[in-house]
Amino acid sequence: MTNEFAAGNYRFIPAVFQYSAGAAALPGYEVERVRFDRMPKLADGFAKIAEYIKAAGRPLTSFCACELRSPAAFTDQGFFEFNQHYVKTLAEWGIYDGKTNPVARSNVCLEIDPPSEPSFYAFSFVRPSTNATPSFAISGSGEALEGAGPYSERTVRYRDFSPDGIRDKVRHVVGAMESRMGAFGFGWKDATAAQVYTIRDFHHVIGDELVKRGAARSGLTWHFARPPVIDLEYEMDCRRVTREIVI
Repeated sequence: MTNEFAAGNYRFIPAVFQYSAGAAALPGYEVERVRFDRMPKLADGFAKIAEYIKAAGRPLTSFCACELRSPAAFTDQGFFEFNQHYVKTLAEWGIYDGKTNPVARSNVCLEIDPPSEPSFYAFSFVRPSTNATPSFAISGSGEALEGAGPYSERTVRYRDFSPDGIRDKVRHVVGAMESRMGAFGFGWKDATAAQVYTIRDFHHVIGDELVKRGAARSGLTWHFARPPVIDLEYEMDCRRVTREIVI
């Protein structure tokens, strides 16, 4: 099921208060992704994003996705508290209404040379386009089942780093990406990029669980990073974006 966020000219997959499971531009619009050459801290990043979107002649409500980098994995409570802080700006921008959040997101933790505090790696927004090709950004997902309760109770093969454990984790996450793209009517054949976040060795499953399923159609970008919550080990996100720049 998807909902339309008319103020931003995109539709989204409802999820949790801190993010949606994905965003896709409406007909007549496209998603543009902007990556920072040097990652700004959260407050500075929001200011730079606002400046960029306004310079493009777009409302702040067109902000549809972002990719964050945090210093280290959070506890469940720490992650909740961070997210409460994060959504305050979205509320000020007229995006988050206190209950529903249409913005897709990834938030991972660099294992080497992390930022000193949560920072922006990239963001996406929606702009008018004559390009008939659809575009979308799917939120990052780790190997946790959807629903309430502690992550430790929802994590696939919790604390299992064995080859079979890693396989099941990867398989679950790839399935989550497929489900989210499928909600928009898309699949791996449509994706222009896929990103993996893990510090674990997953090479033994790349062929069967990623390449054969189509996840590496446009290559695969591996970030040596952890998912945002302690004891999650493997995360992915993906997108179809034809306009990408670095600032």
